[in-house]
Amino acid sequence: MTTSTTPGAAPFAAVLPAARGPLSVSVLGTLLREHSRADLGFDGLADADPLGDDLQLALHLCYELHYQGLPGVSPDWEWDPELLRLRGALEARFLAALRENVAGGEDVAGELDALLVEPIDAEGVSHFLRDHGDWKQVREYFAHRSVYHHKEADPHAWVIPRLRGRAKAALVAVEFDEFGGGRAEFVHARLYADLLRAAGLPDGYLELIDHVPGSMLAVVNMMSLFGLHRSLRGALCGHFAAAEITTAPSAQRMDQALRRLGAPEACRFFYTEHIEADAVHEQVMRHDVLGDLLEQEPELAADVVFGIQATEFLEGRFGTQLLAGWKAGRSSLLRPLG
Repeated sequence: MTTSTTPGAAPFAAVLPAARGPLSVSVLGTLLREHSRADLGFDGLADADPLGDDLQLALHLCYELHYQGLPGVSPDWEWDPELLRLRGALEARFLAALRENVAGGEDVAGELDALLVEPIDAEGVSHFLRDHGDWKQVREYFAHRSVYHHKEADPHAWVIPRLRGRAKAALVAVEFDEFGGGRAEFVHARLYADLLRAAGLPDGYLELIDHVPGSMLAVVNMMSLFGLHRSLRGALCGHFAAAEITTAPSAQRMDQALRRLGAPEACRFFYTEHIEADAVHEQVMRHDVLGDLLEQEPELAADVVFGIQATEFLEGRFGTQLLAGWKAGRSSLLRPLG
């Protein structure tokens, strides 16, 4: 796949991803036309797996119009009423599936405390890579995460105008760090592009999406879903807090894995940059963002819990799929890396 380079940013992939079923075929076919009236097929919606590849790719394509856009696609599709109608139908299926797979509740403190307790026999993806992973598996993991890290912190920016007071100021402070503290070379998305290049992988924006299964797309789509809907602002803040609480320990394990494998420094730097920063962000998100948000709007507690639980559910599902493939001696990707 060829790319075009933009100075100071990851280059864009030159082609659109391949369809994975009737829903993504319909969306791609529409986007490739000149902007006019959308002619979208909803026929596959009722039978589609709400967490499966076809629906998640179709939803990801719809969301991408609100980010960097898609190659060869008119920006006018972003607010097309028919495309938004399909996106709403996809979102409804996805949101219902998330709610069906979490316990719910209103105990925000209990959910956050649980994230800080790691079982002695814990074995997630970062544990496996630290103790057993080889360089091929690490590169696969880099490919999976590229779908998010090329837009790291962008989905969370949608919630900023939906907050007030200390919650807003604190979340902006966390975002400022995520975007490099004003220095382009330290923007986390830029650091991940550096990581991909150092690992010998394509670093173009969404360039690896055809390799990545729907389980990873669902993780990213959840962030966009929460961020783009004011009604889900509590869920977005809950998700963001959960991500910050769990990132520092995971990043530390990834650094240990990379040191064991003698990985390039640029690969390690992405993770070491997160270890200390996210330990601080954890406290800011918990006390300043969630604390103030729930003081202002205590009725959002259930939404915050939902965001935390949905994050754990999707990340757990993604990790289980990766580990199942690796332990069986298979690639975790849809197609092998070059």
